[in-house]
Amino acid sequence: MCDCEEGQDKDTIKRRNFLTKLTSGIGMVIGAILAFPMITAMLDPVTRKKKQVWRRVGSMNDFKLGETKMVTFKSASPYTWSKKIANSAAYVRRESSNDFVAFSVNCAHLGCPVRWVEKSELFLCPCHGGVYYKDGSRAAGPPPRGLYRYPLRVKDEVLEIETQAIPITTMDA
Repeated sequence: MCDCEEGQDKDTIKRRNFLTKLTSGIGMVIGAILAFPMITAMLDPVTRKKKQVWRRVGSMNDFKLGETKMVTFKSASPYTWSKKIANSAAYVRRESSNDFVAFSVNCAHLGCPVRWVEKSELFLCPCHGGVYYKDGSRAAGPPPRGLYRYPLRVKDEVLEIETQAIPITTMDA
């Protein structure tokens, strides 16, 4: 007894089942190949080892007491393709003879670059009107918090900044 439709034999049904399974299998392989980059990109921030490196930003004598100065340094980007674009910047101020503070140049709202205005002693973000006091705390505008602070250290009369991924988000840190 055959559960075949009229005019069809067992070979035709076997071929049809085989081709259906083959087509489904090829579709799944192609889907997996296309999904792999998306899945790895989503898991990258969680699985990537966070690299923290101390970078030289200048001699202690390069910074005058009370002055805020922009410095540039190579960031700790984990990506090998980011060679030339891996540079970053920070604002460094000397608070006292051995006390320094460094702020990210990126606004805490959406990451736009802030600028230091010496006369008013404020950091201003041109994108959405974010304003920060000289201590990096939020003064006005949409930023949810103050500017990100970099860890600093003095080693052999040289000021070093610890580079790491900068948390730029609209969520409180």
